[in-house]
Amino acid sequence: MSSLEKIQESVQWLRIASEKAAPARFSTSFGAEDQVVLDLIARHELAIQIFTLDTGRLHEETYDVMNRSLLRYRRPILIYSPRHDLLEAHLNRHGPNSFYESIDLRKACCQVRKVEPLQRALAGAKSWVTGLRREQAVTRAGLEIRAWDPVHQLEKFNPLLEWSQEEIWAYLHTHQVPYNGLHDQNFPSIGCAPCTRAVGANEDLRAGRWWWEDPVSKECGLHVKSA
Repeated sequence: MSSLEKIQESVQWLRIASEKAAPARFSTSFGAEDQVVLDLIARHELAIQIFTLDTGRLHEETYDVMNRSLLRYRRPILIYSPRHDLLEAHLNRHGPNSFYESIDLRKACCQVRKVEPLQRALAGAKSWVTGLRREQAVTRAGLEIRAWDPVHQLEKFNPLLEWSQEEIWAYLHTHQVPYNGLHDQNFPSIGCAPCTRAVGANEDLRAGRWWWEDPVSKECGLHVKSA
């Protein structure tokens, strides 16, 4: 399938989400893939609500591309933050950097900063659009373009699932889409600042995420596999 055909197919899936599985919501972390999805939604004027999760520990470069995207597309991007009571309880019990100590504590941090806000963001939605791609990680090899999400009880669309890294960047450059400056510093996957580092030439795309963990555990709990 050519790159143009992949773009057309992705738009078709986004249109299905917006028209046949409404209300549809798109979660963006302002990474390269999400910027492609954002541009497609805006370019085709699709009725998909856009939101992001501000964990409170994002890179300054992420806030920069967030602001540039707001100025470029002139579309509302709803921001969901951690609940103060849950965050304070977690910090008082475990400290600010306990996520380095164990997978359980790292997931507990993600639960407060990302998973619980996501639940609020998706409340009332019938479909959830993401920028996930199959080649990003071993944990994403079994994804489908459209599937039922039993955890959140809605349909989940991954319209860029079969896109390659090269096709993502060709789209961004061709359409002059704003992107996170950390990508130019060898950060292919960008999350919270303490949990993200640059990757080496021979490392996989998500090697810089939670680099102290085994690759099979490198998910934060947002994207739970169907049973």
